[in-house]
Amino acid sequence: MPLPSTYIPIATNTLAATSASVTFSNIPNTYTDLVLIVNGSASANNTAYMQFNGDTGANYSATQIYGTGSAVGSNKQTSSTFMWLGEFYTNSTLIVQIPNYANTTTYKNQLCRTSTPSAYLHAIIGMWRSTAAITSITATMTSTTYASGTSFTLYGIKAA
Repeated sequence: MPLPSTYIPIATNTLAATSASVTFSNIPNTYTDLVLIVNGSASANNTAYMQFNGDTGANYSATQIYGTGSAVGSNKQTSSTFMWLGEFYTNSTLIVQIPNYANTTTYKNQLCRTSTPSAYLHAIIGMWRSTAAITSITATMTSTTYASGTSFTLYGIKAA
């Protein structure tokens, strides 16, 4: 399915080797929203997360709902040092939407959908308690690495 014409690729990174994290820097403030799409695998089943503008303080929170094919659940994270994105396994996909990322008067929110072939499906809404415009995003794994060949594409959404 083709992406809507309002999706403008800002940057793409396809890993030539394993990596613990990927950073997008110098994000322009000329779009209304951002979308980060990650397709690939981890060197072991683990959890993906992200941080904005290098902020490692306890300024992130999230609520997750998930299904496994046979069970459902939810959990919450508060005052964390990272924005949780959910499980990332072999052949996983993360789609992270960040509305109003350049606004300097409100906290930043994100909506992430994660799917894995092991029947895990996550939906996570998160918040970064900062009014700073987002100028960099770092996507990281909690205790493993993204596998070689994993692709990261950051899109800007232009106003309709």
